[in-house]
Amino acid sequence: MSKIIPDRAVKRRQFWIKKIQKLSGDFDANTDRLEKELEEEIRKSGIASLIDHLRLCGNIPESYRHDTSEEKLYSKYTDCLLSLAYKALGFKSLVLRERADAADIEVFAENFSFVADAKSFRLSRTAKNQKDFKIQAMDSWKRGKLYAMVVCPIYQLPNTSSQIYEQATARNVCIFTYSHIVLLLAFSEIENKVKARELLEKIFKLIPSMNPSKNAIDYWLAINKTILSFSKRIEQLWAVEKEAVIQSISIAKEEALTFLAKERERIMQMSHNEALKELLKVYKVESRIKKINAISDNGLFNIK
Repeated sequence: MSKIIPDRAVKRRQFWIKKIQKLSGDFDANTDRLEKELEEEIRKSGIASLIDHLRLCGNIPESYRHDTSEEKLYSKYTDCLLSLAYKALGFKSLVLRERADAADIEVFAENFSFVADAKSFRLSRTAKNQKDFKIQAMDSWKRGKLYAMVVCPIYQLPNTSSQIYEQATARNVCIFTYSHIVLLLAFSEIENKVKARELLEKIFKLIPSMNPSKNAIDYWLAINKTILSFSKRIEQLWAVEKEAVIQSISIAKEEALTFLAKERERIMQMSHNEALKELLKVYKVESRIKKINAISDNGLFNIK
């Protein structure tokens, strides 16, 4: 299949990675600024620019150090993107500023509402546990709303067995992916927003009807079949997004490996004393490269 993710998408990501890196100071002010500038960019460039962001936003840049202001701001960047996606589907959506004990996003429709959370992970961190997905927390953060959704990069989700699926079906929390969100946006463009919202509500209603199980195949088979059976027009969009997943993995890996190669070169050019201080970091770089190279398409889009 031809190139699905254009060069402009990669350039746009590089621009925003640097922009987030440069921001400092008031966290709330920077979040407001991010949201406004993203909204303005999408207003000018259209839904295609939002799709560009969503396809590539699932991995935290390796250039961001752990627990830094830029890493925390990147988390808000993904929240803002997800909120804008809901708005593009015709919902009303808010990115919340609360730091703890609350969902990051609230979404409102005429006949239902839900809370949501956008997840992103480093490619080099493949050993995630159930707490990273906050399924149980999302259930408690509904606060009277009917539904909850956790949106993740598709290639970082378990594809065999995991407690997160059992928790999700038992607690009525929808595990979704950026790829599926993009699919809904594309569907809303060729069909209409009302139909796209109807499909999302149908997905939400599906979750509590499923038998709680750790089986990833059972979960995604139900989700993907519900989407594909909703409209014949989705089949073609599905094929496009399936290829986009593979391309997004390749782009993410290239971005991360390029940074780590430069980082390794920087370390190797250090003086003896500088190198001793960075020795542990050198080992971490090698470990991260190995983990990134192991990332591949997990085939969730093949379940139909």
